[in-house]
Amino acid sequence: MTKKYSDQNMSYREELLNSIEPNFIFSKNSINRFKTKKVVNNKKNFDKNAEIIELKKLINSIQNCNLRNNSQNLILGDGNISSPIMIIGEAPGLEEEKTGKTFQGESGALLEKMFNAINIQKEHIYSGYAINFRPPEDRKPTTQEIKRYSVFLKEHISIIDPKIVILFGSTAMESVTSTSERISNERGKWKEIILKNKTYPLMITFSPSYLIRFPENKKFAWEDLKKIRQKIRDLNIKI
Repeated sequence: MTKKYSDQNMSYREELLNSIEPNFIFSKNSINRFKTKKVVNNKKNFDKNAEIIELKKLINSIQNCNLRNNSQNLILGDGNISSPIMIIGEAPGLEEEKTGKTFQGESGALLEKMFNAINIQKEHIYSGYAINFRPPEDRKPTTQEIKRYSVFLKEHISIIDPKIVILFGSTAMESVTSTSERISNERGKWKEIILKNKTYPLMITFSPSYLIRFPENKKFAWEDLKKIRQKIRDLNIKI
């Protein structure tokens, strides 16, 4: 795809970003990197934080779980707790386990660039995982593990209460939608999930770690990103 540059400094930015082998078109609109004071409902955020603390305690109380027993850190979520967009990855890796934060390292850098391409900063999004502990040797979680943790994930979504949910990877897809179809058949289509009598639109797409291993699929991820950008416009979401 042809890259479009918004100013003369973009050539340097392109060189930096190409070091992680991305291939996405940039938005012509500049990203506001100045801190702005936003009016937020402090009570609502306080309630969310309290509920997340309780959810963490509940997950940590799981018994007879190889994932929990073999992991050093519980990774629930981070970012803007009042964000209208919630992204869900598959499971933490080594970098996430070390830092206690979501989407770190090379996959995190690619994720940031993917959202920059549609003029969204990662810190304005809330992110979490389908599985809250790093699987041994980063193996794919089993169907039984996905089902076990899906209960907590759905509660997590209800607490954050976003306008849009984005699922990165087959584990996140299976956890939320209960489908085990090939992600290549399910991605790029707007779906819905109903939690506690509330409907959430969701989009399934490839995870950044998968795109690093199979960069030929970045063109499909870009198509999904454009649909997400359009949905944000359609719903008049400010982010």
